[in-house]
Amino acid sequence: MNIHKSTFALFFGNRGFFPASLIAQAREDIPRLLKSWGHEVIMLDESATRYGAVETREEGERYANFLRAHQGKFDGVILSLPNFGDEFGAVTALKEAGVPILIQAYPDELDKMGPALRRDSFCGKLSIMDVFQQFGVKFTALKPHVVDPHSPKFKENVDYFDRVCRVVKHLQGMTVGAIGARTTPFKTVRIDEVTLQRYGITVETLDLAEVIARVKALPADSEAYRAKANFFKEYVLWDGVPAHAFDHLIKLGVVLDEIIQSYQMDAIAIRCWIELQQQLGISPCVLLGALNNNMLPAACEVDLGSAISMYLLSLASGEPPVCLDWNNNYDGEEDKCILFHCGPAPKAMMQEGGRVTDHAILETTLGKGCSYGPHVGRLAPMDFTFANLLTQEGAVNVYLGQGRFTEDPIPADFFGVAGVAEVNRLEDVLLYLGRKGHRHHVNLTRGHFQAPLQEALAHYLDYQVALPQGG
Repeated sequence: MNIHKSTFALFFGNRGFFPASLIAQAREDIPRLLKSWGHEVIMLDESATRYGAVETREEGERYANFLRAHQGKFDGVILSLPNFGDEFGAVTALKEAGVPILIQAYPDELDKMGPALRRDSFCGKLSIMDVFQQFGVKFTALKPHVVDPHSPKFKENVDYFDRVCRVVKHLQGMTVGAIGARTTPFKTVRIDEVTLQRYGITVETLDLAEVIARVKALPADSEAYRAKANFFKEYVLWDGVPAHAFDHLIKLGVVLDEIIQSYQMDAIAIRCWIELQQQLGISPCVLLGALNNNMLPAACEVDLGSAISMYLLSLASGEPPVCLDWNNNYDGEEDKCILFHCGPAPKAMMQEGGRVTDHAILETTLGKGCSYGPHVGRLAPMDFTFANLLTQEGAVNVYLGQGRFTEDPIPADFFGVAGVAEVNRLEDVLLYLGRKGHRHHVNLTRGHFQAPLQEALAHYLDYQVALPQGG
C-alpha cells in the first residue's frame, strides 16, 4: 500500500456584490499552498463562471458537471469562501460530489471592514453549513471557524482532512483476504462477510491446504525466491534457525505475495496454527510483520476485523500497523498493561535486536523445532492510536482510542514481541470491550489520529464508532 496525499477539487464560493479581487487572491493562494504541502489540485477554469467562482444555480450546475468529468481524479473537495458565498449555488454544485468536503472561510481584518473589502465569510460559512444540512450533504468543519490559508492552523486542518479523505476513499472498495479457515476454538474472531460487503469491503477466502501445496511445489531457484531470501536475511537475525525452516518461510512469503497480487488484496488475515507447524515446521509471524512493515496489513488467527482495522489505521497514519493481544496487567498499575503477540510486529515499530526464534508457546504442545518464525523483540516507545471492529446486527462497530508505549521494562524471559502500554482510563476501556463483545486483539499504529478516524468512519461511512476513553 502506497499512501499518497489526497488530490483536492477546489471550489470557490461567491456572492455577486463582493469584489472580484477576493476571489482572484483565493484562486492564487490556496492552490499554491496545497501544492507546496504535497497535494495535487483541480480547479474550474476561471472563464467557466464569473471570476471562476460559483454564485448561482446555473454556475453550480457547471461546477457539478466539472466534477462529473473528473470523477475518480479527486479525493475530497475544499470549499473556500473568500466572501459570504451563495448557499444554493454551493449545494447545487456539491450535493453529488461523493467525497468529503472541507469548508474553509476567510477571516475579516479589522482595518478592512468597509464595503469594498469586508468578506462576511464568518456568517457565510454558517449559512452554507445550514443549507448543506437541509440537503443532507455531508461536510467537514474544523476550528477555528474562519482561518487564513497562510496560517499554520489551516495547514493542520488540511492535514486532518487529508487523513479523512484517505480513509473514506480506500475503505470503500477494500479487499481483505482470509488465508485459511478460522481455527475452531477462536470464536472470538467471527465476522459477517455480508455485512462487510454492504459497507464496500469484499472478503476473498482461500483454503490453507492450497497454500501449503503451493509452498511445497515452489522451486528454490526462482527469482522471486532469491529476492525474498535476500530481503529477509537483511531484515532480521536468523541465528539458530534451521535451513529447512528458513526455506519454508521464504517460500510461504513468495506464495503470499502471489496471492495478494492476484486478488488485489489490501490486507490479509491468515490461519497461523497448527497446520503450518505440523506440515512445514514454521510459524508465519515474521512474514506478517514484514508485510505490515511494507504497509500491507497482515493479521494472524484469521482475524478479519483486525486486518480491516489495521488497514484503516494505516490509511490515517501513513505508518505501519500491528495486531497485538490485550495480554497482561503491569504490576498493579491501572492505566498500564502489556500488549503482546508472538512476533508479527513490523520492524519499524520495534527496538533494535529483533530475531527469529522457535515458538516458545507452541513448542510445549507440538514439540521443539517445528514452529520457527516468531520475530521476538520489544516495541519501541511511541504514541499510538488503537482500534478494532466487529459486525453486529448488520452494522460495523468500531472502537477507537489513543495511548503510548512507555520505556517500562518487561522481564527478559517474556516471549514474543511486547511493550508496556499506557492507556488513559484503561479499566473503563477493558470493561467496554468485554461488555460489547470485542476481540482480545487490539490494533494500533504510530501517532495520534483518533479525531480524523472518527470523522471518516462515523460521519462519512456510517460506521458505529465508540470512544471508550471518552471524548
